[in-house]
Amino acid sequence: MSLDLLIFGGGVAGLWSLLRARAAGYSALLLESRALGGVQSIASQGIIHGGTKYALGGQLSEAARAIAGMPERWRACLAGQGELDLSRVRQLSSHQYLWSPGGVTAALAGFFASRAMRSRVEPVAAGERPPPFDVAEFHGRLYRLDEPVLDTASLLGELGRLASAWCRRYDPSTLRLREESVEVEGETLRPERILLAAGAGNEALLRVWGRSAPAMQRRPLHMVMARGALPPLYAHALAASSRPRITVTSHPLGEERVWYLGGDLAEKGVERSPAEQIRRARQELRALLPWLDLSGLRWATLRIDRAEAATANGSRPDRPFLGIYGRLLVAWPTKLAFAPRLADEVLEALAGVRPTAAEAPVSASPPPRARLPWEETRWS
Repeated sequence: MSLDLLIFGGGVAGLWSLLRARAAGYSALLLESRALGGVQSIASQGIIHGGTKYALGGQLSEAARAIAGMPERWRACLAGQGELDLSRVRQLSSHQYLWSPGGVTAALAGFFASRAMRSRVEPVAAGERPPPFDVAEFHGRLYRLDEPVLDTASLLGELGRLASAWCRRYDPSTLRLREESVEVEGETLRPERILLAAGAGNEALLRVWGRSAPAMQRRPLHMVMARGALPPLYAHALAASSRPRITVTSHPLGEERVWYLGGDLAEKGVERSPAEQIRRARQELRALLPWLDLSGLRWATLRIDRAEAATANGSRPDRPFLGIYGRLLVAWPTKLAFAPRLADEVLEALAGVRPTAAEAPVSASPPPRARLPWEETRWS
């Protein structure tokens, strides 16, 4: 089979690039070894960042500038008017909040963030505060942040539905390289370009291609999940540092709701045991929202390795990465929100390939969607 583009990895970045390539007239096929969104994408909090949390020190960082236009592109897609029609994707919230739990430093962080991103952040008056901030006990400041939060299962389900005809599940042990072709499960594919978009899986794929570069780094997180009768909340608690003290997103689970907790809690909790991390999460919520009833909640944690292009000091890359090595393209999106921008770069890399508009055979075995972390965890 001759192809213009062969993609390895069925996360949001791989699926977005596949659909954009198909729309541009390229014959493209995606191979996924497990499930769509199976590692990083499905474990995302679903936040379409616009850079505000990178401006908490009062200045627009390079990371903030790089990601600033992403919410607008995603909103166009969610409205069915963008580069992809994602109007069927469930939006958990059209916005988030930044909240200062009190104290001069945290309040100033919120103030500077609002100045740096004035078009996206606005103070919320006392009479307009949503739960759990609509109580007399809340003495901090609250800002509304114009960045949507998506149901990642819905997003992956819709991308998978749109791309199902050109997605296949494959066994990595059958992958063989020939001089001008790739053999998978006994079938010979002749792609003009190959895109590795498999997150941490890129490391093993690069070895198949006999490459040690580009280098990959892992930045671990230790997320926390709290399940029970909780109000919907999509918010970042501001702290003295340039990172949120804690980031909360809410997700339905039957008649209950799961709070998925990230931010500094997850960054600094990597060395803690699950029990220690849960104790720390309870302490943080008691300190930040002392009036909230935490009794009866069930808890769990999740360890995630964020796979990215390596940086000199191991810090988070400011932008998505696409390396071009002859016909081999290697990608790490860095953030869920960067998927459209990464797809732009993939299309630019295909500029030397004449679209054949050839139809790949319709897949008889598209990969399933990965399950959400809170759908398969063991709760304490």
